[in-house]
Amino acid sequence: MGLVLVRYGEIALKGRNRPDFIRRLRRNIRAALKFHGLEAVVTSVDRRIHVETPDPFAALEPLRTIPGIASCSPVSSVPPTLEAITAEAVQQAHREGLEPGRSFRIRARRADKTFPTLSPAIERHVGTAVVEATGASVDLSDRTDVTIGIEVTRQAGLVFGSTVRGPGGLPVGIEGRVVALLSGGLDSLVAAWMMIKRGCMVIPLHIAIHPADTPLIEKQIAELQRYSHGWLLKPVVVPYDEAVAPLLLPLQEGRDERFTCLVCKRAMLAQAERLAQATHAHGIVMGDALGQVASQTLRNLEAVSRGVSLPIYRPLIGMDKAEITALAAAQGLDKPQERPSAPCPYVPSHPATSAPADLFEELWSRVSQSAQSEGTPPGR
Repeated sequence: MGLVLVRYGEIALKGRNRPDFIRRLRRNIRAALKFHGLEAVVTSVDRRIHVETPDPFAALEPLRTIPGIASCSPVSSVPPTLEAITAEAVQQAHREGLEPGRSFRIRARRADKTFPTLSPAIERHVGTAVVEATGASVDLSDRTDVTIGIEVTRQAGLVFGSTVRGPGGLPVGIEGRVVALLSGGLDSLVAAWMMIKRGCMVIPLHIAIHPADTPLIEKQIAELQRYSHGWLLKPVVVPYDEAVAPLLLPLQEGRDERFTCLVCKRAMLAQAERLAQATHAHGIVMGDALGQVASQTLRNLEAVSRGVSLPIYRPLIGMDKAEITALAAAQGLDKPQERPSAPCPYVPSHPATSAPADLFEELWSRVSQSAQSEGTPPGR
């Protein structure tokens, strides 16, 4: 059995609640590895999680996508003596290709405070041995080519030459459920991912303008599922013609047409609110970024949010398009391809950019009552 050393970040600051967070993280690790067909024994040791598995390098891919994990490293376990640790560190240096012209640094952590050699002295002793064995130079900055890590516990000396970063955040399931509106675009996808990273169990909701959009949504759900270990994403798809279009028809003539996009958004929120209440969710997630499009101005966001009984979470609100795209790329969330379906037929030629909340509330009440009289209540 090989060993992967898993580190968590802010979970360590959770005080008396920390055991609950760690238990949830261990459960999610087991679920992720099982999903990928990997056997593993997952235990807590000191302030680390140890994953014993026959193929530690294969385990790195699922581990790097588990919210709550800050980083992980495949490690070699040796007796907790300075001599054994030094010998293994030299072997790690050779495996990482250290040679003259390349640089390295040693980072030691003495979890066992009874170990007779202090961490700085371990680093100096091991570093000297690596220089003599490889001819590489020491560089203590982040620009160094290789970092060799050492952790000393009561049971073993753990030595590693590579570290894979995780998403950080909190383990999925430690927070409650939220309904995430997925449009098929990049912004709503990233917003849902950010809530998953903060420990939420996401219930995806898609208002389908055209059946041809379904494969795109299915692809996005699959991308999100790579991070939602311990919680199965079950998308809810509602036809646009049933949920939204009846509310837009009365706006097609006259000056109210400019509020079409806002009524559309409010209708989607009504659908999300109904679903959240039915699934005991604690809020609604949207991919709004302030000022990005006409419906996302400050006053328009206020207008469409009024009257919704649940919190509306907008994790992208202070980001611009370049930042959202970069975040998506960094997490392997692909930019969606162009939609195969036709564009929305109700887009107004001059959309409202600053709707008064009171005026919009009156308009919403009027169109929703009209829809109810026609047999299609909002949030149906």
